[in-house]
Amino acid sequence: MTISLEELPTTVLDPDSWLDDYGDLLFGYALARVRDKTLSEDLVQETLLAGIATADTFKGNSKESTWLVGILRHKILDHFRQSFREQKGQDEWRSLLELESNEFDQEGAWKTPIPEWSNPEKAAEQAEFWPVLNRCIGALPEKLGTLYTLREIDGIDTDQIADTLNISTKNNLWVMLSRARQQMRRCLQSRWFKPGT
Repeated sequence: MTISLEELPTTVLDPDSWLDDYGDLLFGYALARVRDKTLSEDLVQETLLAGIATADTFKGNSKESTWLVGILRHKILDHFRQSFREQKGQDEWRSLLELESNEFDQEGAWKTPIPEWSNPEKAAEQAEFWPVLNRCIGALPEKLGTLYTLREIDGIDTDQIADTLNISTKNNLWVMLSRARQQMRRCLQSRWFKPGT
């Protein structure tokens, strides 16, 4: 027995329930990335409006929540792309220079060795870890925090990140990412991981 495409059940979306059903999920996702409550609320609102406008494109291949998070992810990337192109970045580069003078010697090597972490995969499973991670990301300069989140948490391609954050060369991106990772190691070691345990 064959079934035509017209006979397949259509996925019905209920936009009226999205805010109640997915509002906290979307807000938490946005807040962890942009670190601004008002901006997070605006991005969630834009996401819900975009979802309503494009509801006919939802094929049902994923959960409704996953589809909405995908829309939100694009809204966040658009925000970063616009804001980092508009700002001159003077404060960010000043922060990077201060970080460089504090963390690296004259030859560009780390001043202090990087110890091994104690099982970070296990720690990531623990609910208490995520607030610590978010605080550590929040302590980074804005551009470094955004870069770290996009690459290490969201797994976004480096070419897309360089374009989004208006980073001129891949070398600059890798230097910035390396510095962000070092700051995150230090923060997580002091707040979560205990070296040698």
